[in-house]
Amino acid sequence: MTPPAADAGATTATAPFSDARNVGQWLAHARDRGLDRVDAHALLGHHLQRDRGWLIAHDGDPVPSDIAQRFAVDCERRARGEPLAYVIGWREFHGLRLRVGPAVLVPRPDTETLVDWALELMPAASAPAVVDLGTGSGAIALALAHRRHDAQIVATDVSRDALACAASNAERLGLKLAFAHGAWWEAVGAQRFHLAVSNPPYIAAADPHLADLRHEPLQALSPGGDGLDAVRQIVAMAPRHLHQHGWLLLEHGWDQAVAVQALLRAAGFEAIATRTDLAGLPRCTAGCWRTAGRR
Repeated sequence: MTPPAADAGATTATAPFSDARNVGQWLAHARDRGLDRVDAHALLGHHLQRDRGWLIAHDGDPVPSDIAQRFAVDCERRARGEPLAYVIGWREFHGLRLRVGPAVLVPRPDTETLVDWALELMPAASAPAVVDLGTGSGAIALALAHRRHDAQIVATDVSRDALACAASNAERLGLKLAFAHGAWWEAVGAQRFHLAVSNPPYIAAADPHLADLRHEPLQALSPGGDGLDAVRQIVAMAPRHLHQHGWLLLEHGWDQAVAVQALLRAAGFEAIATRTDLAGLPRCTAGCWRTAGRR
């Protein structure tokens, strides 16, 4: 089902949009276009600035024509596979509302596992030094800053567009971060940290799921090969940038935990452990740098 065509005598550029469907009918339109019920409610609720409960209670209410037009366009975007977060322009992560767009990955709920663990690993002492390598939208760094106002957090990324997105989120949320441009540790020079966190690209080049993620930046999804090249680079250089007893915490694919543990062990890390995500799959692995003098 699509909005009716303009009258024959009107041009496409000037024809007004006219569709008298109500809330319930527009939700049905979204489902006809392939959107699931959750996305349909989220998208129409975004345009009407109403929650799901209101939409259900007011399914017979008319939808203003200007809102209906924008909703119809956005239904098509979502039907083509564009992430809902890109369509509406934001995503909630760890209690924060983050602006997102095609320059950054959409923050996933599973990454909150990394944030929760990082907060546990962060030293209780005042002003711990923390780095988020490959910050993207700033989701991890901002979630940590929101919970630990005393932390000195540096967010890095090789993409200037991603850094601009993260900086915009930080300003809007009133959270203080430092930003550094560059690939992984190159962005921070000789600085050392008590905690380093990263959600690097880790999807293997041959993974069929990449096709479903075509709207998100490829460089933030996959480093090519077996998917572990970015992790290898981060782990190899980490000892030069961590204080004694500093921690490195990485997100990775559900089937990569053993390989990531091996990389940390080979680099001299100790107390290596893995935690599962919301689905119970191995998702994050951490190691502690304890060996004095080993670099």
